[in-house]
Amino acid sequence: MTRQGFSNDKYIALQTEQITKRIGMFGGKLYLEFGGKLFDDYHASRVLPGFKPDSKVQMLLKMKDSAEIVIVINASDIESSKVRGDIGISYDADVLRLIDAFREIGLYVGSVVIGQFNGQSSAIKFRDRLEQLGMRVFLHYPIEGYPHDVSHIVSPEGLGKNEYIETTRPLVVITAPGPGSGKMATCLSQLYQDNLRGIRSGYAKFETFPIWNLPVKHPVNLAYEAATVNLNDIVMIDPFHLEAYGKTTVNYNRDVEIFPVLNAIFERIYGQSPYKSPTDMGVNMAGLCIVDDDACKQASRDEIIRRYFKTMCDARAGKIKPDVLGKFETLMRQADVKVEDRTVVRAAIERSEALGGQPALSLELPDGRIVTGKNTTLLGAASAVLLNAAKALADIPKPVKVIQPSVIEPIQKLKVDVLGNHNPRLHSDETLIALAMSAARDPNAAKAAEMLSYLRGCEAHSTIILPQVDEDTFRKLGINLTCEPKYYTKKLYHK
Repeated sequence: MTRQGFSNDKYIALQTEQITKRIGMFGGKLYLEFGGKLFDDYHASRVLPGFKPDSKVQMLLKMKDSAEIVIVINASDIESSKVRGDIGISYDADVLRLIDAFREIGLYVGSVVIGQFNGQSSAIKFRDRLEQLGMRVFLHYPIEGYPHDVSHIVSPEGLGKNEYIETTRPLVVITAPGPGSGKMATCLSQLYQDNLRGIRSGYAKFETFPIWNLPVKHPVNLAYEAATVNLNDIVMIDPFHLEAYGKTTVNYNRDVEIFPVLNAIFERIYGQSPYKSPTDMGVNMAGLCIVDDDACKQASRDEIIRRYFKTMCDARAGKIKPDVLGKFETLMRQADVKVEDRTVVRAAIERSEALGGQPALSLELPDGRIVTGKNTTLLGAASAVLLNAAKALADIPKPVKVIQPSVIEPIQKLKVDVLGNHNPRLHSDETLIALAMSAARDPNAAKAAEMLSYLRGCEAHSTIILPQVDEDTFRKLGINLTCEPKYYTKKLYHK
């Protein structure tokens, strides 16, 4: 079992206190740029054991009467149907999902901003749809010379041409479906236009990573680099903070590079800048809530290996440039990790070799036991390993079938004869449905089905890239899956 390395309760308390102080620093109005994930920050929960994926939301709930949410989406991302890789839905669909999720827990969503709007037809349709649903929508436009031409940016033709977002609460949380959506530009636009209206307001940034009071090469910060390797994010010492205060803190290269420009914009808006460094702008307290540094280091090393496999598979699928792999190998050396350190990798490869090179999966149970799965005439390897894991946790002997062939065969017939699939084997989602059906009349199937929730947080590895449907099922179960960067067949098209 993973040792707890992070105090979630302390984090929520400290974070709430820090944000409240920052609101007071600016006279009662703060635009807080939220980086990373709000509802489902699984990266943070993996590298900081004890961090809850919804910690940021729980913190906001303590301030819900003072907070409103503004969601920003880039018009180009709507036009290109950009997809969130972690949950597999488009950015515009995720805006709707986020609105629903915020409302369900009692947080007020004030409006949506469509940034970089230049007449894109898909963005216009999305705006119309949101307005039909009762959402206020504001358009922000491309600004020539952004972010370096400060004189033009801070002018009526720059930030001044954006539509002004009318907000009513002291804390305005600026969030987005993903990076590059325009959160910072939205904050700057509001600061400029508030100032014109005589409203005193301020800006702060809330990003969990990199953690400013950990060393540059701490595994937690290296895991952040691993997660953003395709963005070329690099953790580095904040030179502005070191010069201003004589203290070493860390930030990432993009914030360090842009700070002189932001500082100039702040000076233009306020008359003087409230900050002396990128670190000053942040309000993140995560580094003060680590209670077991060694546990966090080990969890981060594990995450780096997982990210390495993900990057290799993305390169194999043509989603990223192959040269990213060279950067990742450097990261692996800095973190002093090898793929062989991941126990399930060795187990899966050994099982595949014993099968003559056929696909195999391995899964490590919470108690450290390893189970494996292979392709059969009825089930795919992903399905087999899930059933074997559930049976092992339920102490059901291996020979006992928890799904009878008489249940599986009609599903196969439907897949092939009616739906036109070539592969008769059941994918993992189909297998779990069959297990649930069997549980109604088979006590062993019922016991196995009850064990599925205990797979959350377990590690698994496949010797081939799994179909998307299987990856989705493993993700929903909370299993940390990695795959070797190769396909089962040599076809050019893979679903």
